[in-house]
Amino acid sequence: MALEDAKTQVDQAFTRNSLRGLSYENAFGGATSFLRRRYTKDLTGVDLVVTGVPFDQSVTHRPGTRFGPRAIREASCLQPYDPPYGWGYDPLGQFSIVDYGDLAFDYARVSDFPEAVRQHFRTILAAGPGTVMLGGDHYCTLPILQAYAEKFGPLSVIQFDAHSDLWADDDMSRIDHGTFMYKAVKSGIVDASRSVQIGIRTECDDYLGMEYIDARRVHEEGPAAVVARVREVVGDHPVYLTFDIDALDPAYAPGTGTPVWGGLHSWQAAAILRDLAGINLVGGDVVEVSPPYDTTGATAVAGAHVAMELIALWGWTRRQG
Repeated sequence: MALEDAKTQVDQAFTRNSLRGLSYENAFGGATSFLRRRYTKDLTGVDLVVTGVPFDQSVTHRPGTRFGPRAIREASCLQPYDPPYGWGYDPLGQFSIVDYGDLAFDYARVSDFPEAVRQHFRTILAAGPGTVMLGGDHYCTLPILQAYAEKFGPLSVIQFDAHSDLWADDDMSRIDHGTFMYKAVKSGIVDASRSVQIGIRTECDDYLGMEYIDARRVHEEGPAAVVARVREVVGDHPVYLTFDIDALDPAYAPGTGTPVWGGLHSWQAAAILRDLAGINLVGGDVVEVSPPYDTTGATAVAGAHVAMELIALWGWTRRQG
């Protein structure tokens, strides 16, 4: 869509004809679909789906991430004017990407939530597209991994996080954002030997065989060394990348439920994500954006950039192939 066409385009979330291309609608007006992609449940010809899971009932401290998908979408309206910097290609122009809207669920039936998530993602994956999920708290990632493992088998996971989320919990019916990775590894849907956590800066008694690169190591060794190690660990195995926004230092992302000082700088996260180009990424998410704790909106902006990087990372291997 040419810039001069912007005058005739209104609410491209509903009116855009093509699933590909940049968008020049006013950032301050119109419906806030992610990156001004079309809102649709029709997955015909779709390469990649962005969908929200507005759930925050498994948090150990401050709720509010149910508002994350909405805030990330609004922040993303600043981005679709240009291809993402540093990638050398335009994923919005090369791939058909849609906003599938949010998962609908009964907030009063929390026990039904995991299956609702699994079925939501089974439906999308069965139609062929990959997914980028906007959260929501980090528990949401577990049923998504379960749906992905049904299709791809045990997955490699790259987890950006201040916390390992490996607290021991063998009650699979418990819904807790601090134990989701423990359950994913113990149930065999994540291959711990091919997975890595980045940005950790809270104690963990047992990493269950997962590689971890704590925040201090990122600061001291730099993004290039981190990327080299991650590539060694995951190889060409199918990878799911989950990015808890609290991986970033609270100076860059204060709007989250469990902030921890000493975290990654925004430029470090961006450099690592971009230099991972070529990994076999099959899906990803950005979670724990909690807008009530950030009056500036900076956390949602960071979340929108992470999601855009996930799209570019997902597309890199496919365009090479």
